[in-house]
Amino acid sequence: MSYSTFGSNESAPRCNYTRIRKHFSQTQLSKLCTYKSTTTRHNSQGHKQLQVYNRDTVLTIGQKLTGRACSSDGMGQRNHSNLVLSSHLPFQSLFLATSLLSIFPSHLPSNFSINRMEGSTGMSEAWPMVERNGTQLLTKDEPFVIHGFDTYWLMVFAVDPETRHKITDVFSEAKEVGLNTCRTWAFNDGGWRGLQVSPFNYDEVVLQALDFVLSEARKHRIWLILSLCNNWSDYGGRSQYIKWGQESGLDLTSDDDFFSETTLKSYYKGFIEAVLTRTNTITNIEYKNDATILAWEILNEPRCPSDPSGDTLQAWIEDMSAFVKSIDPVHLVQVGLEGFYGPSTPELMKLNPDDYSGVVGTDFIRNHQAPSIDLASVHIYPDVWLTHSDQDDHIKFVQNWMDQHMSDSKDRLNMPIVFAEFGISIRDERFGAGFRELFMDTVYGTFLRSLETGGPGGGCILWQLFPEGAEHMDDGYAVVLAKYPSTFSLVSLQSKRLSNGAST
Repeated sequence: MSYSTFGSNESAPRCNYTRIRKHFSQTQLSKLCTYKSTTTRHNSQGHKQLQVYNRDTVLTIGQKLTGRACSSDGMGQRNHSNLVLSSHLPFQSLFLATSLLSIFPSHLPSNFSINRMEGSTGMSEAWPMVERNGTQLLTKDEPFVIHGFDTYWLMVFAVDPETRHKITDVFSEAKEVGLNTCRTWAFNDGGWRGLQVSPFNYDEVVLQALDFVLSEARKHRIWLILSLCNNWSDYGGRSQYIKWGQESGLDLTSDDDFFSETTLKSYYKGFIEAVLTRTNTITNIEYKNDATILAWEILNEPRCPSDPSGDTLQAWIEDMSAFVKSIDPVHLVQVGLEGFYGPSTPELMKLNPDDYSGVVGTDFIRNHQAPSIDLASVHIYPDVWLTHSDQDDHIKFVQNWMDQHMSDSKDRLNMPIVFAEFGISIRDERFGAGFRELFMDTVYGTFLRSLETGGPGGGCILWQLFPEGAEHMDDGYAVVLAKYPSTFSLVSLQSKRLSNGAST
């Protein structure tokens, strides 16, 4: 998208020279001077946009602005005479560039243009940020519905060049059936291919693998919900934080100390800040500005059974969600709850799958009333939660579970709802692929009927989509579309249904 075009034959707006000197450092100016080997770039409409300017001109302007010689470090070999404005610059640098043109228009060719593409602010018309308006999700002021899938292991697979292509495979297959959102792990705490090796110590190779996941998602126009930690010990999770705390000398006796111990919270906040402020080495876009990210999830399936009142977990949710927003006020934030009702709504606890669900320290209504939470999150696992094998009862439970949560999201919380995991294990002898498809159709149909009758927006995310060749990671819930043509058709049909009323 063209931001502005100034040249020697045009009347450029005047800028205050002193103000520029005050607000822009020589480092920022140097970032402006990014060498590229090409002289043109095509925008989303296929039009060429010339972005070349002369190195000597930039250095001369830089010297006049800063009062001293401008370094050419990082701008390529000196025998290259042309420079191009990077498409992935902070907005301040773009402002500086327009200021340079307004002050010294005669130094620049008449066909020179500055283009604000998605890298400048992390957003573009071609790749819109998903936003919330009350109970609805929007892109470019149009309704947006999440039609998604979980594939948690993408980052780990992206570390190894031998398996990296699986990320491309799963995104390609998802796009083929109309899926638009992927929820995946943006963490791996300690252990094999750990992203966070120890508190405040992060593996750059694994972070670059996460960069690759984001860049591939962007190429395939798949939005991402990135989960930042696990309640369970898989991929480290809060139990790994407990181990780190114990190794540092803290007296910790329970995984629930994760929610209250000040040092552990500082570890986690350090990790959050490292991820959110990271600049992608492939796209050169800072994560907190990247429209590829739909939402941050602060913890997958949090529970704190040592405090059934819910006070401990509530305080942690409010603290961590506010911390995320303090760094990234743009992206949406969700908790990652399973959806169990708690003490704030005792009349609804009967809808929980069992009595224990009501005393694990979570509270669907209260937890989502935290000021920095944007999306209600719910999971659906009747095969795990319900001990009996009556399939009709399972389907009825799913319908009631969804209906009540959608009603509460609209009337009590005024926010969209994301059924962020729903699945059936076909390894369970009570069920098979046929029942899984009935279950999926029930989830899709129940959400769609609510949406069509004025219910909240949001969407549904299938646990979990696998490409062929990754079956060794299958926990029984993997859906390999190539092996199940009827499931392929079911997911594609839901895409068509949604496209009639909302953007996918």
